[in-house]
Amino acid sequence: MKIRNDWSRAEIQAFYEQPLLDLLFQAHQLHRQYFAANTIQVSTLLSIKTGKCPEDCKYCSQSARYDSKLEAEKRIAVEKVIQEAQKSKASGASRFCMGAAWRNPHERDMPYVLDMVREVKALGLETCMTLGMLNASQAERLKEAGLDYYNHNLDTSREYYSHIISTRTFDDRLDTLDHVRQAGLKVCSGGIVGLGESREDRIGLLHELATLPLHPESVPINMLVPIEGTPLAQVEKLDVIEWIRTIAVARLIMPQSYIRLSAGREALTDSDQALAFMAGANSIFSGEKLLTTANAGENRDHALFQKLGLSIEASKPSIKQLSVDAMLTV
Repeated sequence: MKIRNDWSRAEIQAFYEQPLLDLLFQAHQLHRQYFAANTIQVSTLLSIKTGKCPEDCKYCSQSARYDSKLEAEKRIAVEKVIQEAQKSKASGASRFCMGAAWRNPHERDMPYVLDMVREVKALGLETCMTLGMLNASQAERLKEAGLDYYNHNLDTSREYYSHIISTRTFDDRLDTLDHVRQAGLKVCSGGIVGLGESREDRIGLLHELATLPLHPESVPINMLVPIEGTPLAQVEKLDVIEWIRTIAVARLIMPQSYIRLSAGREALTDSDQALAFMAGANSIFSGEKLLTTANAGENRDHALFQKLGLSIEASKPSIKQLSVDAMLTV
């Protein structure tokens, strides 16, 4: 299939409406044209600054506007981040993601995050950050420091967006993605299903992502984890099959992108996850926690991979190791 950026909503809807097994068959066939079979990319996600976010995202425990009982924490030391990154690499992760509960990073925060990127990159891990909105200068400096990916999710469709967030616009999010792209960074952008949206909204979200000038290299498809104290605490749970349909459609229209199982995975059975991998998901967040929500732990993931015959995508050697290898070949 040719890589396309001109998908229509009608075409995406047609994929959704296929019988599930036909959809999975097509998605898995296409997946194997672009990615190694039975291989999963593993990332870990660390909160470097937790809570007291000024935004009003209705799903988020970190918003200062809701009483989610989350205890806010100051930003953590770079040395602690490096220790966590080393543990992540030892467990098999190839990408280390760092997230801060900010509307946008202030200039006083930039030396901190730039130093962090350099140190994690030196370990041989791919680096990813999610810090809220960026301006062009901040994106360029992150790139110069060695950042590989910047995560900034669209969350939902343009039409449903105002039901979920009012403190920044949908176009604000697209502006940040444009700054990231112009700086030469890879884009990590997806959304959340189960926010109370319709299938038409899920189609709208995927349409926005698949008609960007370049598809995001990484597309997280999150399932809402309802959190007490937030406005979406009592929202009706979306059927897992609809989540899997969304993953399969994402694979069909963005065949070169990593499709990641993110929030909500801890509630899936092994069979559910196997079906999601069949649908084209080939990336996960591993570890006990995703920022502030529970996640399937490393032991469970390793057992699942062994059961399904899956292997972990290898990480790159560190800069130090590359230097040693070069000396040995002289």
